This record gives sequence, structure tokens and C-alpha cells, in this order.
Amino acid sequence: MEKSTKMGTNLTGIDMSPIDSKRMIEGADKYTSIDNKHEGGHSFEQIKRAYIQEADAVGSVPLPGSIKGAFKSMMDKLKGNNPEMLINKLGERLAFERTGVRFYESFILKCEAKLKEQGVRVPMDELREIRDEEFAHFQMLKSAIESMGADPTAMTPDADISAVAAMGVQQVLNDPRTTISQCLQMLVIIESADNAAWEVLIKLTEDLGLDEMTAQFNQAMKQEESHLTRVKGWYEEAIRTQAKKGASMAH
Repeated sequence: MEKSTKMGTNLTGIDMSPIDSKRMIEGADKYTSIDNKHEGGHSFEQIKRAYIQEADAVGSVPLPGSIKGAFKSMMDKLKGNNPEMLINKLGERLAFERTGVRFYESFILKCEAKLKEQGVRVPMDELREIRDEEFAHFQMLKSAIESMGADPTAMTPDADISAVAAMGVQQVLNDPRTTISQCLQMLVIIESADNAAWEVLIKLTEDLGLDEMTAQFNQAMKQEESHLTRVKGWYEEAIRTQAKKGASMAH
């Protein structure tokens, strides 16, 4: 059984200290009322709402880095299309696939160190195959961005948001204390998000009439669906294996 599922000296729950927990609840009721005012006379909700209303956007889509790129974007605009949105989402996928390679590198290392110890079956050759396909998707997206005259090294707004969202997953995968099943759960989350994002990207390229790009992205989507199916299967098997081990030890 994994160490994280054993009963231990976990002191985080309030039941561990009934007297202190009662005082904590009383303090929370007194000082965190929804109507509680800041020193300046405004509620915290009003302050946060003001920040939201006054905030700028998260970055911008960069201008094309070449004359050819600028011309292509201008022509698309004249035809009523919006290449900025496609460039934004291409940048997001590029950043995500690059991070995906790092996710699998981290998980492969975790498996090499802990797989036998935890008794979970994850085929290492398939993990490396998924990592390599993520890298191939990154290369394909880089070429797609360049074909539009855009700069693949630029951080688009949605690429920035995607990178921030991925930080928590990377921390879980890199934490030496996390288990194989906990890491697999993170991979299920990111592969689910990855599949949904490819669907959006395919629809955008279809709308713009970019048939070659759409065909490439459909192929990538099929591979991503396979990634999700396999990772979910490994995760479910890992959880069931732990449950069976726990039951046998109890008897």
C-alpha cells in the first residue's frame, strides 16, 4: 500500500484539538463576515471587484515578425477572418505541448524510482512513446505558427494562462513525496484539458479554410485521445491495486 493511504499522525483536522478549533470558528465568524469592512470603509468584495474592472488584459497577440506575415494577416482581416485568435490558440497549444514533454519526463523519472516499490503497472515504453508524440506535436505547432508569419517564441495571452495553470501539475509531478497514482491523476487532468483544446483549435482552422493544418491537427487529436485512454486506464488500475492491497493487509 502507498504510504499516503496509510493511517498516520495527520494533525491537520480540527478534531485533533476541539478547544482550539472552537476558538478558531468563533474568530472566523467574527472577522470574516461577508459584510466585513476594510479600514477604508469598503468591503473586500468591492475592492476585488474594482481590481477586476480596472485590470488590463493578460498580454497581447504579437504583431507578425515578418513583412510576409504582416501581409498574410492583413489579407485575412480583409476577408473577414480573425487570425489573431488562431495565433493566440496556436501559441497556447505550443506552450502546453512543450510543458507536456516536461510532464512526462518528470513522470518517467518518478516511475523509474518508485514503480516496483509501489507495485503499480505502467509500461515505460508507452510512456516514452507519449512523450515523443508530445514533442512531435510541439514541432508541428511551431511550423504552423511560422507558416502564418508569426513568431513561435512569443508568449501569447492564452499561452501565459496555460503556463500558470500547469505550474501546480508540475509541482505535484516533481515532488519526491508524491506517489505514482497521484501523478497519474495529474496526467489525467492535463490530458483531458489537452483533448478539449485540440478540438477548439481544429474548429478554428476549419473556419479559416486551413485544410492542411486541420488534417495535421486531427491526426494529433487522435494521438491525444489515445494518451488520455491509456493514462486513465493506468490510473484506475493503480487505484484498484492499492485498494486490494489495503483490503488484504486488513485481513
